[in-house]
Amino acid sequence: MFNEFILKENVKLRNKIVLAPLTTWSANDDLTISDEEVNYYIARSKEAGMVITGCTFFQPNGQAFENEFYAGGDEFIPSLKKLANSIKSQGAKAILQIFHGGRMALPNSGQLISASAVKSMYNVFGMEAEMETPKEMTHEEIQEFIHGFHETTRRAIEAGFDGIEIHGSNKFLIQQFFSAETNRRTDEWGGTIEKRLRFPLEIIKAANKARTQYSNTKFIIGYRFSPEEMEEKGITLEDTLYLVDKLADQEIDYIHVSLMHYKATSKRNPSDKRIIGKLLQEKINGRKPLIGVGSIYSKEDVEDALNNVGYDLISIGQAIVTEPNWIRKIKSSEEIQNYIDMENLEKQMIPIKMANTIASFPGWFKIKRSN
Repeated sequence: MFNEFILKENVKLRNKIVLAPLTTWSANDDLTISDEEVNYYIARSKEAGMVITGCTFFQPNGQAFENEFYAGGDEFIPSLKKLANSIKSQGAKAILQIFHGGRMALPNSGQLISASAVKSMYNVFGMEAEMETPKEMTHEEIQEFIHGFHETTRRAIEAGFDGIEIHGSNKFLIQQFFSAETNRRTDEWGGTIEKRLRFPLEIIKAANKARTQYSNTKFIIGYRFSPEEMEEKGITLEDTLYLVDKLADQEIDYIHVSLMHYKATSKRNPSDKRIIGKLLQEKINGRKPLIGVGSIYSKEDVEDALNNVGYDLISIGQAIVTEPNWIRKIKSSEEIQNYIDMENLEKQMIPIKMANTIASFPGWFKIKRSN
């Protein structure tokens, strides 16, 4: 886990640990990066090989989280640069995650849009909450979005990021196009699985166009996805294996799975006991590095995920949120703090808005409060 990793030619990570993307809910009122967010990332970038930021958006109706930092105009490049510099100053590769909430966006963010006019019965946290019916995107709106992704990639390059991650997971817009549950189109953007995949592939092309125009081959492009959906017409494991097979042949530099547990098996088919991570690696077959994630808290977990499941890199979420010095303490076998201390947030370098949001969802993180 502490060995250097060659992500691609001329791009070396100092180890195999990645800070998983997690929204901080802590931007300034004008949606620029706050000092609290900068301190959060500095504290967690000191020994990580790569840091993936919480997601940013570039169209106003794409915002899915309160106090989420914005990247929709060149006037936000200084804010993005502040974030990139905070990560790179500690020696980690800085990756900007880019997304659009689609039908899962905040109701007050503007007209909800999606692949098709299919409303969600759940909010962004997976809680029952009947959402508004989104507007089916027109061909022109799709093209505008793809161009916007290109421009946001350019801003990431100009801000000094080492790369971007295309957020195609967690039921957001890009996943909504790939899923037959949310994509009921009959035009060139939907219908068959090949047509449902067109939107993600065009976004990859747009990111590569920006890389070619404004950067060089060292600039990293990654893609994150979720393996399954529980809805009747939702994404199946077979769909996902088709997806990663196609992704592995694209001009991207890594593939990042989103799972609750790194050894997860199928949710749609509980009788299928095959580990999803192993199936993904078999399908990828060495063509791209695969980042694993989910319920990884200890050195033993990391080693199991690398050696037994076969992930190439490991992204850590909760464990590094509650313990900013997790990597150093794992190396030296020191005690790890595994809870958010609401009375000592400054010591943990956790923004107060982030801590309050996390604490509002019982059972997500361990929370310590004063008596």
